[in-house]
Amino acid sequence: MAAAQREVWTGAELRRLLAEKAGLELSSASVSALFTKEPSQVKLTTLAALCTALECTPNDLIEVDTTPVERPVAPPRPVADLPQVASGQGRSMPPL
Repeated sequence: MAAAQREVWTGAELRRLLAEKAGLELSSASVSALFTKEPSQVKLTTLAALCTALECTPNDLIEVDTTPVERPVAPPRPVADLPQVASGQGRSMPPL
């Protein structure tokens, strides 16, 4: 979207701008991927080069969903069984 707002319509145009304005050489496939799908990760150097080439800020390129994630309510934990009082059998406690 940021590229279109700056009248950069093709991957070839963006690739040329990246090389000329930012000194970044990306493959045609990498630039095409930027146009066709949302990347799961972007190197900071690539982000900086895109901002330089398109004369924009990272906010123009990245949309972050900051909606809080709703956590499921955890079921109550079972209370641990209390230790049983020693019966007349077995070892007894030492005297104090």
